[in-house]
Amino acid sequence: MDATEPKWLNEEETRTWLALVALATRLPAALDTQMQRDAGMTHFEYHVMAALSMAPEGALRPRDLAATAGSSLSRVSHLLRRLENKGWIERTPDPDDSRYSYASLTPAGQEKMARTAPDHVATARRLVFDALTPAQQRQLTTIGERICTAIEQSDARDR
Repeated sequence: MDATEPKWLNEEETRTWLALVALATRLPAALDTQMQRDAGMTHFEYHVMAALSMAPEGALRPRDLAATAGSSLSRVSHLLRRLENKGWIERTPDPDDSRYSYASLTPAGQEKMARTAPDHVATARRLVFDALTPAQQRQLTTIGERICTAIEQSDARDR
């Protein structure tokens, strides 16, 4: 085999890869559809607002939100502007360093999350948890964490 020849996937690896690609495509689309229908927002908007609702002190810097959401700072900054325009988040200057700001949910944003979360959890339960045994859920957690670690290590090498 030539040094430039890729190590092709075998039949079992191909099946695994195609299942992962289908999951990575279909689950976000299903979650987005539910969010748009039931809450008039995208799943990414919900994901960012959920991160704010779970943050210590209820606030995060945009770069920390980007890391949590697995997105670029630019995308998160644009999203924060849209969420601010909807009245769901507010940005306040960092009291220790005015070059930075913190994003937090407004009372309207907290109310939006309280109304939206039950349908989202029901959808996640129906699509993921009800389809898996507890042992499969633990396996999925381990697999997801390992793949995310590999991605993070690859990203770090590429910088």
